[in-house]
Amino acid sequence: MMINGIGNGRSGRGSSMGRRGVAVATALVVAALGAAPAVAAEPSGKAASARQHGERGALLSVTPVATVSRDEVAAFLGKAEIDASRAVHGVRAYRLTYRTVTAQGAPTTATGLFVLPEGGGRTLSLVAETHGTMANRDYAPSVGEGFGRLSPYLHASAGRAVAAPDYLGLGKGPGRHPYMDTASSVTASLDMLRASRTAAQRLGRPLNGDVYGTGFSQGGQVAMALGKALAGGADRHFRLRGLAPVAGPYDLENAEMPGIFDGRVNQTSAVFYLSYYLTAQNRLRPLYKDPAEAFKQPYAGVVDALFDSRHTEEEIFKALPATVDQLITDGFREKLQHPSGALLEAMRAQDGTCAWKPDVPVRLHAAGGDTDVPIANSRSCARQLARNGVKVPVIDHGKADHFGTFKEAEPQIVRFFDALERRS
Repeated sequence: MMINGIGNGRSGRGSSMGRRGVAVATALVVAALGAAPAVAAEPSGKAASARQHGERGALLSVTPVATVSRDEVAAFLGKAEIDASRAVHGVRAYRLTYRTVTAQGAPTTATGLFVLPEGGGRTLSLVAETHGTMANRDYAPSVGEGFGRLSPYLHASAGRAVAAPDYLGLGKGPGRHPYMDTASSVTASLDMLRASRTAAQRLGRPLNGDVYGTGFSQGGQVAMALGKALAGGADRHFRLRGLAPVAGPYDLENAEMPGIFDGRVNQTSAVFYLSYYLTAQNRLRPLYKDPAEAFKQPYAGVVDALFDSRHTEEEIFKALPATVDQLITDGFREKLQHPSGALLEAMRAQDGTCAWKPDVPVRLHAAGGDTDVPIANSRSCARQLARNGVKVPVIDHGKADHFGTFKEAEPQIVRFFDALERRS
């Protein structure tokens, strides 16, 4: 639903399958790249001390996962119809395992993809790249050789290091993913940046502290929230230099949720996002005591188990109905359209990501043709930023669908970051 979830590039059942088709096609390219053996490297020195003390962001291991030439990066991007003209280097990719905290603040671990260019300067700036909605843990960037690596490989091939967190409960991290819990996604992302700083030093490519933020769909919202945290001094080692989120669900209460019921969000996507969102949020702040309060039968008995991080999207789609009316009870539909109490609290907890005053250049990418995350989300974000004294452009990619917005935006974002880095 909206929710963010937006991260999968589906507008209708066909486009969801299209995103997976891209993942399959690109996996064929990556499979031929000769991924490096998965040999964990323990941190040493200060990082080892941090690990012993359970410090957030402490690096636990570095596992090489791929070595990709410049031509192979270009072929990988080309399979997804993404302009590869800014790809000038080969890349090396690693899975980082690091310490972080759960949504409740308890110690845990998470994983993420760290990518370095083969070439360019010894000291590198960093792109924080946050991915869109994924239900299966093996689709996450540090594990899956498909969609989740498109943006990291493009940005690294352009000459910057890339930190792409898997988020909690995805990749090799324990537990279930707290979908659309912005606070814990930011925590896991910030700790991924810290782990990346340690890994970069160990790998002989230290980071200079400059961070450029981007992300798609769910990740667009996370990128904006992470930017807000960095600008607020969340870590003295990192300086935010620019933000360019893509198609984020920045306004659940007034844009995304209404879009589910007025036709702006296609029904296939709406069913998937609502199911994922409600089951995840119910574990954080109970929205219902019994699934039958929210979901009609037979879905009430199976929907929570479908989002256990093990089921594939294809399996989930087959098990869910075609429309929201078939999924949601009449009473809960009324609550979603006129939220109050815990449900309203859950929405508003995610809707403050644009309520700040950036002092760096920001661009919001969206598309009028997007029927997963309507462009109203980005326009709402721009209004929030304007109320705080910053005018930010909403770049409308026209008739592009959700994944099409990503494809068109990514090369533009690389050029945007290149221009900012030349000015810094």
